Amino acid sequence: MLKKIALAMAAVATTAAPAFAHATLEQGTAPAGSYYKAVVRVPHGCAGKPTNVVRVRLPQGYYAVKPMPKPGWTLEKVSGKYETPYNNHGTLMTEGVVEIVWSGGNLLDDEYDEFVMRGALGPELEVGSKLHFLIVQECPEGAAERWIEIPAEGQDSHDLESPAPAVTIIEKPGGH
Repeated sequence: MLKKIALAMAAVATTAAPAFAHATLEQGTAPAGSYYKAVVRVPHGCAGKPTNVVRVRLPQGYYAVKPMPKPGWTLEKVSGKYETPYNNHGTLMTEGVVEIVWSGGNLLDDEYDEFVMRGALGPELEVGSKLHFLIVQECPEGAAERWIEIPAEGQDSHDLESPAPAVTIIEKPGGH
């Protein structure tokens, strides 16, 4: 029991202090088999230029995703095949939204914004595993910020220049 509590505390500790210069997720932990509202926090534009496109590539294991429309932005849902089929309330899902694109907005370099989606986390996900959300901010004249680096085994995301934000899978409260 103490080992499980220590593992959960370590997961929270590693996600509790995000680097504010990077794109991050509001909630850094969630149990497998639950619904997860991913709030992507974009802290600025691109080196003095406004962000006008935000692309989020969804991790495998996060399915049946629905993005929240954002006033002033155009919403695009890119569909594709899932690596693993998911049972979604009796319906077998083999494909769905794998990328979300908000475009046409204007997030100035000295402003902050959030981009929201909701989906399900696969019940087979292992406690302690991480799902990385690959995020690209596009700006005028080809400038971009790419938050797409995934740490190698044993590497800390703080060692990366442009880490992809991740949600760490924790045990369901009171269960296995």
